[in-house]
Amino acid sequence: MDDFTAIEAAARASFASQTMMQTMGAALIETGPGRCVIRAPIAPHLKQQHGAAHAGLAFTIGDSAAGYAALTLMGLESDVMTVEMKINLLSPAIGDALEAVGEVVRAGKRLTVVRAEVFALTGENRKSIALLQGTMIPVAQRA
Repeated sequence: MDDFTAIEAAARASFASQTMMQTMGAALIETGPGRCVIRAPIAPHLKQQHGAAHAGLAFTIGDSAAGYAALTLMGLESDVMTVEMKINLLSPAIGDALEAVGEVVRAGKRLTVVRAEVFALTGENRKSIALLQGTMIPVAQRA
């Protein structure tokens, strides 16, 4: 097993243990070095009063996609946590699902700067609805 295969397996196992992702029906679609894609359906219980997906859904999957993108560049002995995250909401999240594409901007020794773009998906159409930027930190894995 090469290093990235092991890191990807660890990221997928970590993702599978997140009860928040399970509650939202989110799936980890893709990982690569410094990149992660997460998708979640816009289910009826995840909408706000105007019928769009709640901004919390966009933030949550964007934060996680960015975090797992950072994790792919950390060692197998590390886990990851968010230090800070900012979101710009660009448009109402109307569609069938949201997809967050997380990427590493700069991986440092202690802090990793990340970004994510969240898209509303309707059939084959993709509309950018949010941009996130933040900072991640490696932490020791839980026992």
